Amino acid sequence: MTRPLNIWTVNLGLAALTLALLAASVYFGRGGELLTEKFRTMSQIDRELAWLVLTEVRLPRALLGLLVGATLGLTGAGLQGLLRNPLAEPGLIGASSGAALGAVLVFYFGMAVGSAMLVPLGGIAGALAALATLYLLAGRNPSIVTIILAGVAISAFCGALTSLALNLSPSPYAALEIVFWMLGSLTDRSMAQVWFVLPFMFVGWLLVLSTARALDALSLGEDTAATLGFSRRSVTLRAIAGTGLAVGAAVSVTGVIGFVGLVVPHLMRSLVGPRPAALLVPSALAGAALVLAADLLVRLPTGGPEPKLGVVTALIGAPFFLWLILKTRREHP
Repeated sequence: MTRPLNIWTVNLGLAALTLALLAASVYFGRGGELLTEKFRTMSQIDRELAWLVLTEVRLPRALLGLLVGATLGLTGAGLQGLLRNPLAEPGLIGASSGAALGAVLVFYFGMAVGSAMLVPLGGIAGALAALATLYLLAGRNPSIVTIILAGVAISAFCGALTSLALNLSPSPYAALEIVFWMLGSLTDRSMAQVWFVLPFMFVGWLLVLSTARALDALSLGEDTAATLGFSRRSVTLRAIAGTGLAVGAAVSVTGVIGFVGLVVPHLMRSLVGPRPAALLVPSALAGAALVLAADLLVRLPTGGPEPKLGVVTALIGAPFFLWLILKTRREHP
């Protein structure tokens, strides 16, 4: 087994990589064209237009990639530590499917026409409703198995309601809009949406990070954690509520972007070791870097429609996860 790297070295390296990808996301356009190259040959009016594109189109897209990737990576690592299950990810407790259902209902009833901010509001409300249902189903002192089973049931039910909304959509154009949104994308987002979801994400991050020491204790067993003064109920409530707030806000503005919360903690575990608390910040940074890199990748084609970000992350994540399963089987036959 390889020796884990120094946590500060990993965090600094990932932070530098994330900042570089953030800058590239702001300045690189479709087909890899640099916006700065245009400034040299533009008139004053064209430069003002290019500056508007930079600040109102490119910057929100890059910032959302950073925030959403960090959210998915952090919450994925937190849930894997809480549930002590390497297959855990934000969709497991119903947060992603609940947020998707809430946003889809806004589309379905035509409320998005009145205000674009109602879509993220509906997504956050859907995530919180899913978590409230999870808490009611699991009880006041739930076991890990109960949480997983309740989350799977909520995810399946929300998915069925989302499919029903598509099935009963009043027009094919409305159904197509819903499908395209669900594929996940950072395009055509505004700074207003960034500022709207940021407080929800920030509170969610703080709640998940506050469980760091408790997750280390839980990795030694629930009885050991209890003797060290950590309440499993309190830890579970903070981790799930933080995941719901952060992931609900993320999904509500970008649609469903899969595999990031599942794959990133596995990548970081090979660098910093298996300790849950040590995985949280590196997973957040690596998640941000992965989403920003995938968003740059979708811009490379110069012709035809731009590939959806959720499709690209699934194409990257699924083969990696299959390789991880095969590697695990070889190491533990």
